[in-house]
Amino acid sequence: MTVKEASAWADLAATDDIGWAVRLLAATPTHEHRDPELLRRWARAADAFGATLAPVACEARIVERDGGLELGLLARYTSRPPTVELYTDTIDLAERVVDARGWRDWYPPGSVRAAALAHEAVHVHLHHGPAKAALKHALGHSALRLGRLRVPGHVAGAEEVAAHAYARTVCGLGRSPLLLTAALAAEAEARSGSANGSNPPPARDARREN
Repeated sequence: MTVKEASAWADLAATDDIGWAVRLLAATPTHEHRDPELLRRWARAADAFGATLAPVACEARIVERDGGLELGLLARYTSRPPTVELYTDTIDLAERVVDARGWRDWYPPGSVRAAALAHEAVHVHLHHGPAKAALKHALGHSALRLGRLRVPGHVAGAEEVAAHAYARTVCGLGRSPLLLTAALAAEAEARSGSANGSNPPPARDARREN
């Protein structure tokens, strides 16, 4: 490891979980020109929502397969039929990255798979139940106001933040999986030879097909 590489890795860990959540929201379409303080408030609200969710069982079919590295995915939830896909090649790489970066105290052996499954279980839960409305209320964003009537609005990316916070909590992780997805993005960038020394936004660990 070079001194430059060591410095870049340290910089990733220096950003706290809320900081990575803010970066995720800022990198989400529709938020390009949002006030950073507003994004931080939403990030904190979504993180708190996910961290306090009661444990939920995954009600979808679980499938393990390769091919995640090509897709840039750890896991994916698809709703027709409800299925959680876990990409074993990306999970294996994430475990190696944890060891290489000295983050094993934060992410115990086997926790990457457990966190990916917990993350997707929340997406299943939010997709099929009343919790999605509860998340909107927690965020406090209004799509419409008519006198005293307020219609809660959707905040793109907030569900991802909540799912990461839930996974961190129920899996007993020392840091959010957001840090690990950022490390995987940096790893992919370095492997492609396009690393430019800047901290990348956290990679999305799932793309949903509704």
